[in-house]
Amino acid sequence: MINTTEISPDDAFITCERLVKIFQVAEIEVQALQGLDLKVKRGEFVGVVGASGSGKTTLMNVLGGLVRPSAGKAVVDGKNLLKISSRALDTYRQSQVGFVWQQGSRNLVPYLSAQENVKLPMTLAGRVGPGVNKRAAMLLETVGLAERMDRKPAQLSGGEQQRVAIAVALANEPALLLADEPTGELDASTSDQVYELFQTLNQEFGLTIIAVSHDPMISRHVGRVVAIRDGKTAAETVRRRRDKAAVEHHAELSHEDEFEELIVLDSAGRLQIPKAYREQLEIQGHVRMEVTEDGLIIRPAENPSQ
Repeated sequence: MINTTEISPDDAFITCERLVKIFQVAEIEVQALQGLDLKVKRGEFVGVVGASGSGKTTLMNVLGGLVRPSAGKAVVDGKNLLKISSRALDTYRQSQVGFVWQQGSRNLVPYLSAQENVKLPMTLAGRVGPGVNKRAAMLLETVGLAERMDRKPAQLSGGEQQRVAIAVALANEPALLLADEPTGELDASTSDQVYELFQTLNQEFGLTIIAVSHDPMISRHVGRVVAIRDGKTAAETVRRRRDKAAVEHHAELSHEDEFEELIVLDSAGRLQIPKAYREQLEIQGHVRMEVTEDGLIIRPAENPSQ
C-alpha cells in the first residue's frame, strides 16, 4: 500500500500542497480548507473521512473542478486547477473526472432509462454514432445491469441506481472518479456491493478513485484512508497486506490485513495529535518535545499556562 510520504513528485497523480479554500457567506469568510496537503498516486483507491464541516466535500469539489482553490496548490495529472483557464477547467471537469453523489436524484435523470442516462454525458460531449450505444451497453454490463438497461431509475433499487450512476460517471472515460458519500443512503450489504464494484474498477482498469465517507469502516475496502480535521489532513490509515506464505507458515496469524494509523506531518511541519491521545495525556495549550535515539517524544508541559 502507498503512504503519501513514499510518493515522489514524479509519481503523484494528485498533489495538494497548503491548499486553501475560502467561501464568502454574506459578510463572513469561511475557510473550508486551511492548508491541506495530499498526494495520490495514479491507480490508488483512497478513502477520505472526517466530521461534518471538516472540509472533505470541499476537497472533492476542488479536485473535480467544481470550485477553484483560493490559494495553495492543487494539481491533477499535470493540470494546475488554480491557474488553468475557465475553458480548460470546464474541459477537465467534463472529460477527466467522473462524479458519483450520495443522492440518486443528482446522479440520474428520472425520465431516462439506464442506458439513456449513460449515453447522456457522451452526447453532451459531442460524441455520436454506434460507439455511444456500444459503450453504454458495455458499461452497464460491467456494473452488472446489462439486463436492466431499459429500466428508469424509479424501477431500480437504491443499489442498482448507484451502479447506473457509476456507469454514467465512467461514460467519458475519466482518469479520476470522485464518490461523495456514495453509500450514504444504502444498507450495509448493498454498500459492500458498491465498494466491491469500485475495487473491481480500480484493479481491472487502473482507475484512480477517491471516496468520501463518514464511515471509518471504509478502510476495509480501500488501500489508504485519509482523515481530515479542520480543513487539514490529520492522519492516515494504511492497509498492510499480509504475505500469504507467512500466514500459511504461522497458524496463529490472521488472514486479515493489518492497518497502521499514521499522523500526517504537513509541508509546514504541523501535525494534529488525535483527540483521544490529548485527553489521555491531558495535553492542552503547550507541550514539550524531546529528541531521543528512538525518535521524537511529545510530553505535556508541566504548567500548561507556560
